[in-house]
Amino acid sequence: MSKKLINRINISEIDNLYHLFCTRVRQSPNKIAYQYCEGETPERTSISWSEMANHVAIWQSALKGEDLNPGDRVALMLNNCPQWVMFEQAALGLGLIVIPMYTNDRAENVAYMIDDAQIKLLLIETNEQWQELKDACTNRDSLKRVILKEKADDHTEILRHLSEWLPDGDMRYPLAELSIHKSSLATIVYTSGTTGKPKGVMLSHQNILWNADSALDHVNVYETDTFLSFLPLSHMFERTVGHYLAMLSNSTVNYARSIEHLAEDLQCTHPTLLVTVPRIFERVYNKIQSQLKDKSSFARFLFNAAISTGWRRFLWQQGRGAWHPSLLAWPILFFLVGRKVMAKLGGNMRLAVSGGAPLSAEIAKTFIGLGLPITQGYGLTETSPIISTNKLDDNYPDSVGSPIRDVTIKLGDNDELLVRSPGVMLGYWNNESATKKAINEDGWLHTGDKARIENNHIYITGRIKEILVLSNGEKVPPADIEMAIANDPLFDQIMVLGEQKAYLAAIIVFNPDEWIKLATELNISPDISQVNNETVINIVNDKIKSHMHNFPGYANIYNFYITLDPWTVENGLITPTLKLKRTEITNVYQEIIDGLYEGH
Repeated sequence: MSKKLINRINISEIDNLYHLFCTRVRQSPNKIAYQYCEGETPERTSISWSEMANHVAIWQSALKGEDLNPGDRVALMLNNCPQWVMFEQAALGLGLIVIPMYTNDRAENVAYMIDDAQIKLLLIETNEQWQELKDACTNRDSLKRVILKEKADDHTEILRHLSEWLPDGDMRYPLAELSIHKSSLATIVYTSGTTGKPKGVMLSHQNILWNADSALDHVNVYETDTFLSFLPLSHMFERTVGHYLAMLSNSTVNYARSIEHLAEDLQCTHPTLLVTVPRIFERVYNKIQSQLKDKSSFARFLFNAAISTGWRRFLWQQGRGAWHPSLLAWPILFFLVGRKVMAKLGGNMRLAVSGGAPLSAEIAKTFIGLGLPITQGYGLTETSPIISTNKLDDNYPDSVGSPIRDVTIKLGDNDELLVRSPGVMLGYWNNESATKKAINEDGWLHTGDKARIENNHIYITGRIKEILVLSNGEKVPPADIEMAIANDPLFDQIMVLGEQKAYLAAIIVFNPDEWIKLATELNISPDISQVNNETVINIVNDKIKSHMHNFPGYANIYNFYITLDPWTVENGLITPTLKLKRTEITNVYQEIIDGLYEGH
């Protein structure tokens, strides 16, 4: 084992998540734990583990003044920042149950979670949030306090500003010392979901500790590594990997300002590790493809040569391909092509871990071919979350990897992937019937995903509930088609339709920059009215067909609607991990969808 790993904490000696934090503070007091920006400027502020401990103690002192008892539920609705960790660790150390919420969740969802979990205290970030949530937060039976990070514009009995709520920071406060068993409930994570009411996933301290530690057996993470954290900490993928795994391995976490600032933050933080979702790679890939159109034929040849040579090199290193003389050109091709792409990612990236949704094989091949090691993983909130991931030396990019330590898998009815592991949730909060549907009496969790297993690697082949059944009985996985078509730079987002219909149709969101470029080429106005121009329709048809050659004939897209209005987290049409909310999108476009099938 590399000497770089000597600061990995021995998980067998850890009682709970708060104990993990305290152990890291004791072992590495002066090591930089987190770096972050204050405001919109890219300048970074650093905070050490010992400084974090002082802050956590202050937060605990404030929480003790709120008449809270071990087992009570408290919630936070913050962007990724050190205060997120301070609140979480302070609460866990007092035996409280932490409920993370997405910063732009709708008021009705927040009200539902407050009532369902009987939340007593809520920490939010901005005045804008408070104005949206004020009605949802007032007159709730359980909620006694709302803490606002920003200065409050109005004053109500329930609302306190953070600076007024926290005690004097110049005084020294002891960290709480409370015995908390590993099996105790640590957090309730409400699944954002793509349909229906959110369910509260109950995870214990042991669930998350085991998951982070077991993942470290698959992917080496060093104390010299730096994470760039931009996926919301309210999602278990980021919380386990970008938070607790980093704590275990003594790595530094840099907090990105936002997805909009991600490109700039990559440049100024130079991360070595990135926990991400496929949509980020899709955007970069589409931008590269768009830029290549304006390059010379030689530049395009060089780019494609770099990818093909880099991919051949990857297969050779994996032991799945023979050495070839063309590999001698790799250093030059990387210098001319791959190095420039890597520089856009900060220049130091040694690993990107992709999860949350399937990563297109073509996109994975492109970035791996350009020199970026990408490992795809798989998991669910209900499994803390990691089930499997690829190893750097056993990497099948079209798979979601092999099971991590102590995970058992098998295929059930309809090829559904079933899982048993120490990470399987305690159950759904206040929902015993849903728990029994998810976990059978033998402890197997139903993932809801169709899969196949080859060479101990898992290949996700579809989502059982998302399979479209056409009126002729043919079954179509919409996500596969959407992933293929979305590889075109013109298409920013797409949702395929066709349940119990005679044919497939689609709603397509144009990339605004690519649309302006296309409209200029066609000498038409980039106005919304022009997306239905006959020439535009023909171009879109041709583009769709060019991406559909690997699908059977019944899977062709026969009709579509084009829009320039993006689907965002803010308008409630995608989840915070950028997955489509199919039900909500269908509701918004129902009249248009009816028109796509008129007469059929």
